[in-house]
Amino acid sequence: MKYELTELNIAIMLLTTFFISVVLVPVFKKIAFHIGAVDYPNQRRLNKVPMPTIGGLAIFFTFIISYLIFGSQSTTIIPILIGSFIILITGLIDDIKPISAKYQLIGQLASILVIVVGGNMTIDNFTILGLTINFPMPINYIVTTIFMLGIINAIDLSDGMDGLCGGISTIYFGTVAIIASILGMAGNIDFLISILMIGSICGFLIYNFPPAKLYLGDTGSNFIGLMIAIVALYGFKLTTFTSLLIPLAILATPILDVLFSIIRRSLKKKNPFTTPDKEHLHHQLLKMKFSTKESILIIYLINMTFSAVSILYALGKINYALILYVLLMLVFIYMALNTSILFPKKEKKDEKEN
Repeated sequence: MKYELTELNIAIMLLTTFFISVVLVPVFKKIAFHIGAVDYPNQRRLNKVPMPTIGGLAIFFTFIISYLIFGSQSTTIIPILIGSFIILITGLIDDIKPISAKYQLIGQLASILVIVVGGNMTIDNFTILGLTINFPMPINYIVTTIFMLGIINAIDLSDGMDGLCGGISTIYFGTVAIIASILGMAGNIDFLISILMIGSICGFLIYNFPPAKLYLGDTGSNFIGLMIAIVALYGFKLTTFTSLLIPLAILATPILDVLFSIIRRSLKKKNPFTTPDKEHLHHQLLKMKFSTKESILIIYLINMTFSAVSILYALGKINYALILYVLLMLVFIYMALNTSILFPKKEKKDEKEN
């Protein structure tokens, strides 16, 4: 980093990045209408009016500008920037004129390979419950690619309600920053990326929190998902995370939502990856008569709970954390069995008679 890491300097980084984002978002909102990057209401979306969708471009350019101000010259950032640009362009094309899932996947894979190969970022081993699994070449490249691909698409699929994806991502980056600070690793690149992403996304959330004035689009959700995966890999490599369980647990809500979607759609004999529906977690909360804002805040609270437990895990309180993880998972399973997020909910007999 270019600057000494003090609480004041970190606050300056956050506020500067936030201000840049607040200024850039309205600019890209206007650009969206000019280039046709507009999301029209459909069976999958909750918006009732056409909505500009390239808010992610503002986040990307805010991150770049902020890194030039606060980051140091390093070859480490080059693969990240190239990979980010590839996935950004893929998302932008899809936001202007939707492309098939096959071409989106190609763009995501190209972006990931640049970072994995060019940045030498691989998962070489994984430890869980005292058991270490080693991944020799080329298995480590395959595992890393699948890991990153899964996170990118989990974040992308979480972008189904105003403020949802941005809020979940901010909680993730905030948790990483807290863990790095507590462990004395605030000088690592995963900490810097997290701080810059927090400021970039929070500036965007001013315009995206319900009622939204523009959307992230695939441009933004894919870019944010990629940065989340990068931070997870760097955090693991630089030992900010003692286990990959930590970043996965912080993202438990979107990951479980995706897993439930795959199971739900497969049981209906539909394509689990391309068939849209309105049975996600946020849809379930809306069915329970919670408002959009209330639903968002509930999901934020769930995410922060997983994050708090993950901080305990990172601090070495592993047994306590595992117990709490199990309890949280049981709550999720209970919710799945009592809503239609996993199985179609049976109507009560009296409701049928009426």
